[in-house]
Amino acid sequence: MKKIVVLLLLTFLITGCSTSKRRIVKKIDTQIKSEQYKNQFTGFLIIDPVSMDTIYSINSTRYFIPASNTKIFTLFTSLNLLPDSIPTLKYVIKNDTLIAQGTGDPAVLHPYFNDSTALHFMDKYENIAFYPNNFREEKFGPGWSWDDYHWYYSPERSSLPLYGNVLTIKNTDSLEVHPKYFKDSIVSIDYPVNRELQKNVFYFNPSKKDTVEIPFRVDTNTTKILLEKVLKKKIQITRTFPEVGQQILYGMPSDSVYKRMMQVSDNFLAEQLLILGSSTLSDTLNSYKAREYVLDNQLSDLRQPPRWVDGSGLSRYNLFSPESFVHVLYKMYREIPRERLFLFFPTGGESGTLEDWYPGDQNPYIYAKTGSLGNNHNLSGYLITKSGKTLIFSFMNNHFMESSSEIKKRMQGIFENIRDTY
Repeated sequence: MKKIVVLLLLTFLITGCSTSKRRIVKKIDTQIKSEQYKNQFTGFLIIDPVSMDTIYSINSTRYFIPASNTKIFTLFTSLNLLPDSIPTLKYVIKNDTLIAQGTGDPAVLHPYFNDSTALHFMDKYENIAFYPNNFREEKFGPGWSWDDYHWYYSPERSSLPLYGNVLTIKNTDSLEVHPKYFKDSIVSIDYPVNRELQKNVFYFNPSKKDTVEIPFRVDTNTTKILLEKVLKKKIQITRTFPEVGQQILYGMPSDSVYKRMMQVSDNFLAEQLLILGSSTLSDTLNSYKAREYVLDNQLSDLRQPPRWVDGSGLSRYNLFSPESFVHVLYKMYREIPRERLFLFFPTGGESGTLEDWYPGDQNPYIYAKTGSLGNNHNLSGYLITKSGKTLIFSFMNNHFMESSSEIKKRMQGIFENIRDTY
């Protein structure tokens, strides 16, 4: 009798799931094959990670421009290469001199983190030598828009970033500038760009009352001067770094950086995290090393290997499939405790880039990463159904000509239907 009851229950569950899946497929098909989607390229894959059932799939193996969905791969890489605390400095103590090189740590005096672990450590030594030649990377990623150089979202990459590689200007009762070193380089004028292309001359409209962040040009001399200003001592530049006696200084918790990167879609943090990852593989800082290592090892089973050129997704050269995102999201879901994993992602209706979209009825139901460039909007992550199931999805929209708000409205309707039906 018990066997009959179990069989009947299993039959009921399978039939129920099949029925709900058919309703979902029919409704999504009606929407995605409508005139509204006719002139754009759409890919969507959503799976049940427990039953491994594909709930819906369209163009899921095709390549799309991912924009900031790329940061999902950056997160995965960081989780696999970096320790629990950020490696903030590599150093050797030789005689009475501290010889230091950067690891790519983005948090040192960053406007949000303001981490000073490395500086407190360096301050203990009277004689300091800085080695800048371990950075073998272009300042900007391939395919980045050259005229974005003066916008807050496009700081230069470097081995020892300071202040997030941005000048922060607050206009309250008086002009507040960080780092102060650049205060005399600010021209008070309303100007089409925030900074000169090739030099650190900045433009700021004095009528503005909001906080402005402007990337500054990074070179060895600028890094040296900024270090000297904060440490109040001279820094020597060295052209060699000892191979013997190398040690690593660790800074702030890595999860704090991952969360900030994902929540507000911070391009600078994403780029520097890949550089940081490369510091664990060799003495040379180059994000290509980190990307290739993870693709060759942890992600060698990807069925559509991506074209992956940066950490942030600023480049339109990046090409990923929805299936690849679901693959990586599934790996993280399987390997990382849910409570920790979901903290990295913006929460629908509550936080980060999803604060104004995908609200739940009573509880959040979407934990996902957005990815937006002109005429492209993507969302990949986790969906919680009303029946308590966790689903993994990647929904990619490329080359549309309408407002991204309209795209999001249609996506929200599809997600709500899946939430309520499956």
